[in-house]
Amino acid sequence: MAASRLPPATLTLKQFLRRQQVLLLYRRILQAIRQVPNDSDRKYLKDWAREEFKRNKSATEEVRTRSWLRPRLKRKT
Repeated sequence: MAASRLPPATLTLKQFLRRQQVLLLYRRILQAIRQVPNDSDRKYLKDWAREEFKRNKSATEEVRTRSWLRPRLKRKT
């Protein structure tokens, strides 16, 4: 089988689509934050969103799924 001509850092289609979803979510959060009337609250929320996305930048699909499911499973019990 021939070796792939793609560089090793190339995203799979699934990773690319997930990245697009995350970027869309980030943009929507920033758009919502822009509507906050208080300047200091708006700055706090913008910094918070930026830090949360940076902190989770290297999260894997498995980690995201588990962290998404855990609080929902606790609510049902």
